[in-house]
Amino acid sequence: MSALDKFRLDGQVAVVTGGGRGIGRSIALGLAEAGADVVLAARRTEEINAVAEEVKALGQRGLGITTDMTDMEQIENLAAQTFEQMGKLSIWVNNAGGADDRTMRTLVDVPEYQWDFQNDLNLKAVWAGSVAAAKRMEAGSSIINVSSIEAFNPSPTNGPYAAAKAGVHALTKTLSKELAPNIRVNAIAPGPVPTEVFLEATGLTMEAMPMVAQQLNIPMGRMGAEEDLAPAAIYLASEASSWITGQVLTVSGGL
Repeated sequence: MSALDKFRLDGQVAVVTGGGRGIGRSIALGLAEAGADVVLAARRTEEINAVAEEVKALGQRGLGITTDMTDMEQIENLAAQTFEQMGKLSIWVNNAGGADDRTMRTLVDVPEYQWDFQNDLNLKAVWAGSVAAAKRMEAGSSIINVSSIEAFNPSPTNGPYAAAKAGVHALTKTLSKELAPNIRVNAIAPGPVPTEVFLEATGLTMEAMPMVAQQLNIPMGRMGAEEDLAPAAIYLASEASSWITGQVLTVSGGL
C-alpha cells in the first residue's frame, strides 16, 4: 500500500455528529470524498438530510438520523441504527457542540442551566457517543473528538465551553489507553473558524474576519475555514495514522 493509499477510507462507515452544517458538514463531505459512507446526526432533520444527499452525490451512501446529542437514549439509537442500516461502524466523529443561546458570559454570570447544557453537549455527549460507538466497532476503528484551542488557555466570557473542551482532551487520552490497541481515539482542536454559530455568538460579520485575524495575531494571517478541518479528520480516521492515538491535533493557523 502506497503512502497516499493509506488515506483512503473505502469500505468504512462514519458517523458525524453535528453533521448538518459548519465544520461537521465539511468533515462529513471530506470523509465521503475519501471513500467512506457517512451517517449524519443532528437535531435539524432537514439539514442532515441535505448533507446526506451531498454525500450520495459523491458516490457514497449517506443517511441522516435525527438525534439530540444531549439524550443518551437517542445517542444509543444512533449507533444501533447506523450498525443495522449500514452494516458496520468504523469511524465516529464527536463534532456536535456549542451553546444553545449563543450568549457570551463571564463564569460568575453563567446560570446553572447553561452550565449543565454546555457540559452535556460538549463533554457528556462525547463520552456517551464514544461508548455507544466502541461497543460496535471492530479492530482498526477510529474515534475523533472535535475540541477547541480554547481548551488550552483562559477563555473569558466562554468559560463553560472551554472547560468542557478541556475535559474532552482528558477523556480522549483516557479512552485512547482503555480502547487500545483495537480502537484509536484522537482529537482535533480547531482555532477560530467563522462558522454560523461563531458569527451569531460574537455578533461579527465575515467582512470583519481579516481584521479579527490581525487582532488575534494568527501567524498564518487568516481565520480558519470549515474546509481546513476535513483533511485532519481524514488523516485521523485512516490507516495513515494507524500508530497515532491519544493525541490532540491543533488546526489553528499557528495559534
